[in-house]
Amino acid sequence: MSIYNGIFGVTHNHQVKRNVFISYYHGDQVQVNEFVRHFGRELDVFTPCMLAEGERFTDDIINSTNPQYVMQQIRQRYFGHSTVTIVLVGNCTHSRRYVDWEIKASLQQGGVGGQMPHGLIAINLDRARNSQFLPPRLLANFSPDGNAYAHFYGYPASGDELRNWIEDAFAARTSRRHLIKNSNDMMKYNSRCNICGVTH
Repeated sequence: MSIYNGIFGVTHNHQVKRNVFISYYHGDQVQVNEFVRHFGRELDVFTPCMLAEGERFTDDIINSTNPQYVMQQIRQRYFGHSTVTIVLVGNCTHSRRYVDWEIKASLQQGGVGGQMPHGLIAINLDRARNSQFLPPRLLANFSPDGNAYAHFYGYPASGDELRNWIEDAFAARTSRRHLIKNSNDMMKYNSRCNICGVTH
């Protein structure tokens, strides 16, 4: 697994710095790299953990018919020490099966050891906060009035704003975990993109 390494713990101004898994569609790689560079490296808001450009899940995960195995392996092999997942949303993210798997794994809780879910945030890379771009599993956990497990934002205006969003998501692991909806089966294939009208 490729992880963008950073300093674990706290930033120089003593604000908490979380380990964050970045979920995204590789078609948005340029924008994703810019987000991670600016907020993760320059502003030091979070320590990013993500699949590298061109990396994919291993064949035993892709070909497995056991959802629990898939979820556990994603968490163990790819999530690292992260506790919050940020889904970076572009026009076609909603149609990608691996993004759905990463969201499902993020929402997984219970099991051996009383596993905690990840905090979950969606951020629109194109600045406009439009829920039609949300992956279905994330949409099921979002509500415009905020009464849901996950929150959906436009692009952060500052590092402090993003840090506040991450902290809210981290706190939701206990305060809003009862609102998690994660019973739908994993997507088996990429779906037809609602924006482009094709399957990428």
